[in-house]
Amino acid sequence: MQKEDCLEEREYHTPANGLFFEVKKRLFKQESQYQKIEVFENEHFGRVLFLDDLVQTTEKDEFFYHEMLVHPAFLAHPSSRNLLVIGGGDGGVLKEILRYPVECVCLVEIDPLVIEVCQEYFPWLSPALKDERTELVISDGMEFIQKTDRKFDIIFIDSSDPVGPSAWLHERDFFSRLKECLCEEGIIAAQAGSPFYGMDSIRKKNDFLKPLFKIVSFYMSPVPTYPGGSWAFVFLSDRVQPLKIKGSPPAGLHYFNPDIHRAAFSLPNFFKEKLD
Repeated sequence: MQKEDCLEEREYHTPANGLFFEVKKRLFKQESQYQKIEVFENEHFGRVLFLDDLVQTTEKDEFFYHEMLVHPAFLAHPSSRNLLVIGGGDGGVLKEILRYPVECVCLVEIDPLVIEVCQEYFPWLSPALKDERTELVISDGMEFIQKTDRKFDIIFIDSSDPVGPSAWLHERDFFSRLKECLCEEGIIAAQAGSPFYGMDSIRKKNDFLKPLFKIVSFYMSPVPTYPGGSWAFVFLSDRVQPLKIKGSPPAGLHYFNPDIHRAAFSLPNFFKEKLD
């Protein structure tokens, strides 16, 4: 096949630039009740999941994002037993959590078709869902936390961008209700967006999180296929300091280690200045 004849998928970061993937083979494309779901193969990144024309995960670089969302919280709170994941239908966060001796992980995903598709095309999801410690709940994240009376040691927010079904997962009311679901020494770890393209959104999030939590610590990681090549996360707690390391990461990780943990919380000047 001539290169110019290859199919392409594009994610636009601004009207003038973005990221493109040559499609080696299209595996799935369908509109669910909530969003457009696409899976295709790329020569370099392997299988790629698009939701509403935005990259969610790829086989090649998923470990950057998933390891950095999960393991900083576990190093700060090594005795965590009961976990909640909101979003994360691709299963990458669940996969990382199950490396630890946890008792229960409740995965709340709004779109059952995402679960079905990722079970078929991303090899880590099916064994994670079959793990006896996993509890799958098909529900809207806000609806779940409004109704539950359960308490969790760590809550992970693996949301997509603040549009469509994920919009509520980026609002003050959502985080306020999440706090009610935390144990006394609980932690929330959430993805926070692109420092390069989304600092205004990160600043607004910081503004409403500061009155809610005593500890609000942003940190960063590279994620090659995300806008700008780096991504921000936020660590929230009332009692647990992120840099007081109490645990050790499991073997077999590709990116995360204690040195990366410490370095990730050292923010560049433009990030700190925007928060200030």
